[in-house]
Amino acid sequence: MINLQFFPSRRIAFYMARLFVTRSLTVLVALVGLLMMLDLLGNTDEILAIPGNGDAELWRYMGLRIPQLIARFLPFSVLLGSLIAFAGLNQHSEIISMKAAGISAHQIIAPLVVTAALIGAVHFLFVERVVTRATAALNAWMAVDYGPVPPAGRVRSNVALAYGDDLIFVRVVAGEGRQVRLAGINIYDRAGGTLRRTISAARGRPTPDGGWRLEEATLFDVDSGRLQRMAALDYGRGLDPVRFTLEGVNPDAQDFWELRRSIAELAAAERATASLSANLWHKLSGPASTILMPLLAAVAAFGVARSGQLFVRAVIGMALGFAYFVADNFALAMGNLGAYPPFLAAWGPFLLFLLVGEAVLIRTEE
Repeated sequence: MINLQFFPSRRIAFYMARLFVTRSLTVLVALVGLLMMLDLLGNTDEILAIPGNGDAELWRYMGLRIPQLIARFLPFSVLLGSLIAFAGLNQHSEIISMKAAGISAHQIIAPLVVTAALIGAVHFLFVERVVTRATAALNAWMAVDYGPVPPAGRVRSNVALAYGDDLIFVRVVAGEGRQVRLAGINIYDRAGGTLRRTISAARGRPTPDGGWRLEEATLFDVDSGRLQRMAALDYGRGLDPVRFTLEGVNPDAQDFWELRRSIAELAAAERATASLSANLWHKLSGPASTILMPLLAAVAAFGVARSGQLFVRAVIGMALGFAYFVADNFALAMGNLGAYPPFLAAWGPFLLFLLVGEAVLIRTEE
């Protein structure tokens, strides 16, 4: 008789789900711990170089960095957790016992796929509520070289824009509207594509006449080679402060709905939004990728362990998982460049490897 149930049985489903979750969490904790230690070793000197920084700042850095590492490596941990769980079940002949009882390959992996879907939902909520805020705070802190962060509202870092022929680079943009404040300003004043002078300023703020007051400015004239330092310099009449906030949109530091509003504002200002749209869709397809991992790793579940092919099957499963991550990063990069449509850049690899995983499973086991 053909077994048409979705799960093999409640007891087996809970057993496999528990095995899968414990293995995935173990891999995640080990990966994040190791990577956090290496990351901290590489940044400790820079953090402690600021007068007044100490152990509290190191803990603060860890608190902001760990959510990023968890979000980035959770799908990879699910892949390795699936491989370890399947390899263990195969090695102890539990898979053979289930197949001998009439349970199909799809029913065997069904508990892991459903559990992975729940992990993907938690991943999405974690990114939306925790990771985006941690990323925004860490970027603002890094923009001031781990020093005091400006308190004025939302902070953006490393903003670049063109104003006529001029190129403007700002290290920190804080605040909104007429309350925008700039810090770490570098301006390349050009005429007809030729550099005429460079302007550096410590701070900048809007003026009532629609311009900008640059404080502690240094002006270098290229033609004369003259360097001039001034307490204040007026620049950019008609340069709208909103341009600095629009140019400073970081998709990793905004949640789904906030990024959607930013895209609408940029579209209203007739600015390119393809790159941000690809990242918007990827906020959904990224967590959804955890659903693929048990399917791609399922090749390690089947085949007789005593035949010596278990290791080869595990390597094939890992190769399929790595191929997905490579394809996903490549497609997102193409989407950022405008070579792929945003939806295809985000969901193309997911749909492709869903078909690949199903084809491998059906071809070999069903």
